[in-house]
Amino acid sequence: MPLGALRPSPLVEQATEHLREQITRGEWPVGTRLPGENALAKALGVGRSTVREALRALAGAGLVQARQGSGVYVIATEPAEDWPARLRRAAITDVYEVRVMVETQAARLAAERRTEEDVAALEAALAARHAAAAGDDAAFVDADIALHAAVVAAAGNPVLADLFAEFAPVLRERLIDLVELLGLRARDPDPGHATHAALVDAVRRGDGAAAEAVLRAELEHTLTHLRPRPDASADQA
Repeated sequence: MPLGALRPSPLVEQATEHLREQITRGEWPVGTRLPGENALAKALGVGRSTVREALRALAGAGLVQARQGSGVYVIATEPAEDWPARLRRAAITDVYEVRVMVETQAARLAAERRTEEDVAALEAALAARHAAAAGDDAAFVDADIALHAAVVAAAGNPVLADLFAEFAPVLRERLIDLVELLGLRARDPDPGHATHAALVDAVRRGDGAAAEAVLRAELEHTLTHLRPRPDASADQA
């Protein structure tokens, strides 16, 4: 199937999409070596630099791989699933287990590294969470996540902060469902206030072990609600 010359206007994007279509249609099966940069540039009517950028984009999508001294090979016919999509598809228990590991260590680091500004932000977030108890479930969950985000931010590690930011949308959606489904705020509109206050206090005091322990207990308590319960027959066995 001839590639055909491209129209002027962002050429890299057009070249990338054109080559992607060839791969996803099976024109170049997995294991096939692509034509060289010169041949692709001539077929597409663009410069070698445009082809090079397009191949980089395809490599980033997990479709091709450059092999030193050999060329560029097709390694998949479907783009790799990005991280946010993977999180949305993952079981909430799997996401939450990773959250426990990430946030408990972040709490320890926060206690060791917190600044006066961090402590002020934590206290404000705790007060906002308490105030949100008077609102609906979505507002309360938002305030709860904001407090946890403040703890992660106090750890002073931008990679941890970015990782939590990736988790946050998935956590928000699932936690709102959980709160509504189980009626967790029916008796107490502000569940976990004492625990979260203890967490903020531990970070303020610089007690990393206490901050980690308090947060671990809180998150694992929620995790018990997320794990599937054994059926009645299993209970009776």
